[in-house]
Parts: sequence; structure tokens; C-alpha cells
Amino acid sequence: MKWSELSIHTTQDAVEPISNILHEAGASGVVIEDVFDLTKERAQVYGEIYQLNPKDYPEEGVIVKAYLPVNSFLNDTVDGIKEAINNLISFDIDLGKNTFTIHEVNEEDWATAWKKYYHPISISDRFTIVPTWEEYESKKNDELIIELDPGMAFGTGTHPTTVMCIRALEKVVKVTDRVIDVGTGSGVLSIAAAKLGSTNIEAYDLDDVAVNSAKENVRLNRVDDVVKVDQNNLLQGIDGPFQVVVANLLAEIILRFVEDVYNVLSPEGTFISSGIIGSKQQDIEDELKRVGFEIEEVIHLEDWVAIIAKKPAQVI
Repeated sequence: MKWSELSIHTTQDAVEPISNILHEAGASGVVIEDVFDLTKERAQVYGEIYQLNPKDYPEEGVIVKAYLPVNSFLNDTVDGIKEAINNLISFDIDLGKNTFTIHEVNEEDWATAWKKYYHPISISDRFTIVPTWEEYESKKNDELIIELDPGMAFGTGTHPTTVMCIRALEKVVKVTDRVIDVGTGSGVLSIAAAKLGSTNIEAYDLDDVAVNSAKENVRLNRVDDVVKVDQNNLLQGIDGPFQVVVANLLAEIILRFVEDVYNVLSPEGTFISSGIIGSKQQDIEDELKRVGFEIEEVIHLEDWVAIIAKKPAQVI
């Protein structure tokens, strides 16, 4: 099959919303080339970045590459993507250069080439993300390994928003907790919850490609006996109570269903939300408080924010 590689030169702030637009448009694969990765300082505690070649990166900003099937609808799809990205300006998102280039690639070339961006990386005190094609030996007795094959559609589990969610799950998940992962993507957060001991986890995504990807990764990590993956739009038709709700989504999407999260949580239940750029933090906090949540902790990593909020105990 022939694929078109659509490259968008943009900014770090725009990466997450643009990636979401590309996935919704049917992109089979997104690669992020951020020049900041070449120079930024990283804490020594977690992981390494491997094989970074300056030739693979822009001189400034970020290039987001998406892979679209070459068909009769390609031009219309690209035009729709451009329009949706340009509309992000209305959300005060800096698009930077916002230039587009496109060229054809073979599926075999893409399937092999993209793997150079993905290697084992320790993302927390206990968790290490390992791609299925890499050999890896545990470094410590209590290390928890998540094997992922994101295929051609989803991320590697090492984006700051995902890392913060996993670190938050480490703090709150108990063995007796019923957990729901809203917008599961690759399924990595559900897998993490299972590795932490939860035996009752539900993972949902609206995108059927995501559902299939999550199911495969859940099986790969041998937690399919405790993680149920299905297609669903946010929390529509979902009954609680849950003790933990985790959602790594765009801030604009989180704002739509904060009240639904409150309703499905048990008293003293926890809502972990991420995918929030710094400029949207106050909007999310305000909505959480309006609905009745108490903010327990705000986590920052690079330009991103995750919020741990608690539903109060019932007043008798």
C-alpha cells in the first residue's frame, strides 16, 4: 500500500491538538520531531533518549508527520486537516510556521523506519516502557514493564502527558479499585493500572483503530483477564461507581465531561486528568471545582499539566 507522509512544521504547544486532528482524520501513524529533544536537560533518574540524529530534526520548532493512505479522498482529507489546524488559532494555540509538505512512502519503508524513534525508557520509579522488538532485562526487583507495539496509529507511551498519568496512577491505585480509562489510545494507562494490582479495569475509545490497538497491547501484557476494552464515546452510557477515572485527552474534551466523571465516581474517588497544556490549567481547575471536586495535586512536566482531583466523601 502507498502512504502519504504529511509533515506539519509547528510548535510544541500545538503538537497534542494537531496529533488529535490527524488521528481523527484517519492518520495511520504520527511521528513528532522536536528540536528541543536534542538539547533539553533531563533528570538522571528516569531513562535515556537513544540515537538522536540532528539530521532528523528541524532547526527550530516541531515537525509532526502523519501517514495517510493514498486514495481518491486524500486531497479532501488534507484540506480538512489544514482547515482544522488553522482553526486552532481560535483556542490561542501558537501554530508557529504552520507549513505543510507531503510526499509518498511505501508501507514497508514506514513500518521499519519509524522504529528508530522508539526504545526502552524508564518513565517513573517503577515503570519502564519497552517496545516489543527490543530485548530488555529488568534493572530492579520491583520494576514494572509495559510492552507496547503502537503499530502505525498510536504513541509510544512516553509523551509527558502519559508519563504524568502513570506516575499519578502509581500514587492512587489500590488493588480493590475499579478503574476506567477514558480515551485509552494504545491502552497503556489501563495496562499500568493492571500492573499496579487493579483487577477491574474498563478501557474505552471512540476510535475503532484505538480499540484494536489497546486490545492487542492488553493481550501482549497478559492483563486481558482484568482489562475490558471496548468502543465508547467518553462516559456515555457508563454506570459507576468507579474509584479511579483517568483521562489523557485534550483540555477542550475534558471540559465536556467533568460532571459525568463526578457522577460515576464513588465518594472519595479520584479523577486523574492530563493532556492539558499550561494555558488551559486554570480552565480545568475551575470546572473541577465548580462540579464539586477538590484539587489534590497538580503535576507539571515540560509544558504539560496533569491534575489529581478527589470527589469528597458523602455528607451523611
